[in-house]
Amino acid sequence: MSTFMVKPAEVERRWHIIDAAGRPVGKTAVMAANILRGKHRPEFTPHADCGEFVIIINASKAVLTGRKLEQKKYHRHSGYIGGLKTTTAKQMMQTRPERILHIAIKGMLPKNSIGSKSITRLKIYAGEEHKQQAQKPEVYA
Repeated sequence: MSTFMVKPAEVERRWHIIDAAGRPVGKTAVMAANILRGKHRPEFTPHADCGEFVIIINASKAVLTGRKLEQKKYHRHSGYIGGLKTTTAKQMMQTRPERILHIAIKGMLPKNSIGSKSITRLKIYAGEEHKQQAQKPEVYA
């Protein structure tokens, strides 16, 4: 008996909704990363892109546990000398809450072409509304 390996052309991609309201950022990110990667499917193949689409709503209501709101810092660099910008999690939650989840999920995906393709299937919204009603997404429990 040979091992079954799914081909990317055979993958049927579905849409899933995850509600981040009241959930810790890390737990929500793990759920989303597993769906994007395809690890929740029985035919998961590590070297093939067999993940599905994820919509995350209520990103502004996600919870950071412990003292992360005051202590956690996000860094970005412009590429120029002295171009390091630092932002706390509290400032980021006020201005761009969906960015916190995006950074967390991207860090959980593989650092190769599969991870790059997977992150494009992620849609994050700060509020309750999303634009993908036509795709008939299923609520992921």
